[in-house]
Amino acid sequence: MVLPMKYLLLPLLSCSLILLGSCSSSSVESFQFSDNDGDLVSDTPTDPSQLIDPSSLIFAYTPVEDPAVYADVWAGFIEHLSELTGKEVKFFPVQSNAAQLEAMRAGRLHVTGFNTGSVPAAVNLCGFVPAIMMAATDGSFGYEMEIIVPRDSSIDKPEAIRGRQLAFTSPTSNSGHKAPSVLLQTQFGLESGKDYTPVFSGKHDNSILGVVNGDYEAAAVANSVLDRMVDRGVVQPDSYRSIFKSATFPTTAFGYAYNLKPELAGKIKEAFATYPWEGSKLAEEFGKSGEAQFIPITYKEHWAVIREIDEANGVVYEIR
Repeated sequence: MVLPMKYLLLPLLSCSLILLGSCSSSSVESFQFSDNDGDLVSDTPTDPSQLIDPSSLIFAYTPVEDPAVYADVWAGFIEHLSELTGKEVKFFPVQSNAAQLEAMRAGRLHVTGFNTGSVPAAVNLCGFVPAIMMAATDGSFGYEMEIIVPRDSSIDKPEAIRGRQLAFTSPTSNSGHKAPSVLLQTQFGLESGKDYTPVFSGKHDNSILGVVNGDYEAAAVANSVLDRMVDRGVVQPDSYRSIFKSATFPTTAFGYAYNLKPELAGKIKEAFATYPWEGSKLAEEFGKSGEAQFIPITYKEHWAVIREIDEANGVVYEIR
């Protein structure tokens, strides 16, 4: 079975908005993955010449907040990963989902965490292998999408967004675009571009700060990001109101490039599995949203609901 060169966005969006670089038919035809075991993820190449063993590993965290903050937060894990793999590990501060996707597709990114909504794109277009997710001590995981408005806003329920502006983060974001688009249309009869005006802020923190500062009338955001910003004092809990909260979604998926040598891929998974959370900067930062460990995941099982949202949104997995 060959995974088709599928994914990216709602039909109204062009390839150049998401995947930087070539979008020609020739590049599509030359970039295919095999999935012979039916797990919906690219198989490791059987041809040794197609495997890579980079001298340095490039690691990136999803671009949801200030990259400088997260370079420090991830420093301990990066050191742990370096010790286990015997390789230098460099932190890559990605500025957008598009840049992160393109970096992995081009082979410039080896280990990373993709935000929930970008995972299908990363799997189908970039050879990303999701393997790990953060979870609470009891194994529970996930976050909710919330629609927030300024504290003094007259908007008190989703229906009141009609005729207003709603800030999304990026087209590939689950909580920042795809899920709220579906939920607003199916539950409240609000169609994006028709019943309200969508704008894109680029990141969850931009949307949150935009609401607090009065730049946006409303915004759809991940409450895990919101909770961490409140905990750090970046925003005050009385500076906004939440008018909608979704069901729980899986959070950031961590994984690696499909064509890494199996021994190296195994060491990367081992690094996540053995990382000592207690007293770490990861625990300090992500404990704010209840996370306390890494757990193994599969794309087929844990991302089923996200694929359903994509299908409802009319998303097609292809480069255009």
